[in-house]
Amino acid sequence: MTRSRPDGNKLFDKPLPQDEAQLRELFTDLQQHGSVLMVVDQPNTIGALPIAVARDVGCTVAYLPGLAMRKAADLYPGRSKTDARDAFIIADTARTMPHTLRQVDRDNEVLSALKVLAGFDEDLAHETTRALNRIRSLLTQIHPALERVFAGGSLSTALVLDLLVKFGGPTGLITAGRARVLRFARSHSRRDPEALVDRIFAALGEQTVVVPATAAVELVIPRVAGQVKELKEQRATVAREVEAMLENFPLASVLMSMPGIGIKTAAQILLNIGDGSAFETPGHLAAYAGIAPVTRRSGTSIRGEFPARSGNKRLKNALFYSAWVASNHDPISKAYYDRKRAEGKRHNAAVICLARRRCNVIFAMLRDGTYYQPPTTVPNPEPTALAA
Repeated sequence: MTRSRPDGNKLFDKPLPQDEAQLRELFTDLQQHGSVLMVVDQPNTIGALPIAVARDVGCTVAYLPGLAMRKAADLYPGRSKTDARDAFIIADTARTMPHTLRQVDRDNEVLSALKVLAGFDEDLAHETTRALNRIRSLLTQIHPALERVFAGGSLSTALVLDLLVKFGGPTGLITAGRARVLRFARSHSRRDPEALVDRIFAALGEQTVVVPATAAVELVIPRVAGQVKELKEQRATVAREVEAMLENFPLASVLMSMPGIGIKTAAQILLNIGDGSAFETPGHLAAYAGIAPVTRRSGTSIRGEFPARSGNKRLKNALFYSAWVASNHDPISKAYYDRKRAEGKRHNAAVICLARRRCNVIFAMLRDGTYYQPPTTVPNPEPTALAA
């Protein structure tokens, strides 16, 4: 931790203790020299206890995002990566470029719990993807035709996983026979699975040779498929817990009153921007999300506006997804999307335009704590505060 005066002179330059008593003593001593601004780069991990103690003793707390930290580091000499250098860069950036700082959410039990659950859900999602890729790799190794049947996302469906857990792979499916597999599939699916079973057995008929290690692979496939089922069940449990936490959270219901925003999208928005009070205008929020166009000009060679390549990816994905859903189900959003398409914009560009427009509404809703109200007039092409 580096503590400096506004003129840049250091007052303290030692590792920050992870102990409440020592932190409280440190912050109290530093306050003898004036107001204290504590800046962290990891507010939800090693910075959580220092933030809580700093606030308890009356210090101001801020957050320096990782991207801003990396860009600021390029302005300082040297390329070493040490805690001491990082602490100095954080302190000096806060002193010289305060506009790079972000507000750290106030201790809100719901938001803090959401961050924990969201991190756990993200880990589960990564593990699920790895397990599915493992199954796909194993099937490709012993029976490529069967793997192609499950391409396009059907491998992760409950029915396919149940089939793999029950029958293991191509040998088990062939041994069971089409009739038995179809009976099992019908008992484990709400929809008629006959078309899927037909594709499976058509693929099985394309290969007669048995690849070496097929027996071993078919021992592994049902175990990995079982792991995927368990991971999906855990994610469903997390989703229910998130929904229960947000049920009585005012800002969640405010966000979900807007077409296209469900429980998961609302949670993702709240996790990334809190109550939105850290942003002065909708434009600031849009720039932070990376959905505001960036103007690039260089003499007469490059002119125009281009999609931003930076921004908060998770927030951008949440806003993009909600805009896409709204363009399919909300007449006002669909009309705006169709207008952008008629202007020659491609699908993604038209959705980004809609997301940017909706960003104004989200900002106003969070700022005022008001529910969504459809505009009474046909929206103009340029962003306004009440059009979605």
